[in-house]
Amino acid sequence: MMPNSPGRRMEALGRSLALACLCAAAPGGMLAQSLPLGDGHVSDHPSRGDVYACRATFRGGGARHAGPWFHGDLWDPGEKPHVSGHVSWPDAFLSITPDGDELEIRGNGLPIRELTGAFPISPTDSVYRYDTNPNHVGAQRLDFPIPAAPAIAGRPGCLPMGMVGFTTTGVALYNALDDAGRDAAAHEIQDDCDGHPQANAQYHYHSASPCLPGVEGDSLVGWALDGFPILGLKDASGAYMTDADLDACHGRKEEVRVGGRAYGYAYHMTREYPYILGCFTGRVPGSTRDDIRRGLQTSRRRRPLRGARRPPDGGR
Repeated sequence: MMPNSPGRRMEALGRSLALACLCAAAPGGMLAQSLPLGDGHVSDHPSRGDVYACRATFRGGGARHAGPWFHGDLWDPGEKPHVSGHVSWPDAFLSITPDGDELEIRGNGLPIRELTGAFPISPTDSVYRYDTNPNHVGAQRLDFPIPAAPAIAGRPGCLPMGMVGFTTTGVALYNALDDAGRDAAAHEIQDDCDGHPQANAQYHYHSASPCLPGVEGDSLVGWALDGFPILGLKDASGAYMTDADLDACHGRKEEVRVGGRAYGYAYHMTREYPYILGCFTGRVPGSTRDDIRRGLQTSRRRRPLRGARRPPDGGR
């Protein structure tokens, strides 16, 4: 962990200027392909453009952290390959039920009306040279609460490795880091929806999935575990959001109405790192963390889900 030194602030300024140039170079304000690499932007305190991580050390391993889509301090999502295969999950479900001062979340973590790649990554897949992910995609036991009327906490909370939120399509959201503490979206090989599974078979996103309904707008795309909504890549005027528009937790104060409930704060996804959340603005209930942990442990003891359909490649 590095302190917020003058050198670190100059580096952050350089990243902002580089991103501004990329935005200006693309028509309509959209980001060009190349993005600043998020490696090294992990902090032990809230800091805009960083992940405020609960973990101080990282295991390493995972993807091989090399590929032709890296260009110095930039990476090109358009050049990065994807895991092959198109697998459907007809049993996917998600329910969100008001229950007093909580919303009760139930689901199985599988993507609703979306396809995944074929996992584990096969040695015959051309991407195996970059990432040998041995994990399969499987159903989870997700049954946990989030606050129905979240409040901004006295101080932001750190992000764990693992689930920090979930999408409206039932997929888990993780922070921007891989097991080595690097930019997961840049380094890990994922499928066409920018998703992949971890050791407990939990399929998840580290960044703004192109498969999320509403992700290219100002619409609701998910929820953080502290109860605040997560919105898409643009603001109400149609302009793409950047880190400079958001606070250290990757959100901002704004009036949002969802399901008849009013919120005074929301997170926004961005094209640039840290993509979804930088920290928790609200408090995550201890019961939420415990229920998620128990659900993953139960899922690990279960056999892989059978009966998923694999349409021919190109079936998206």
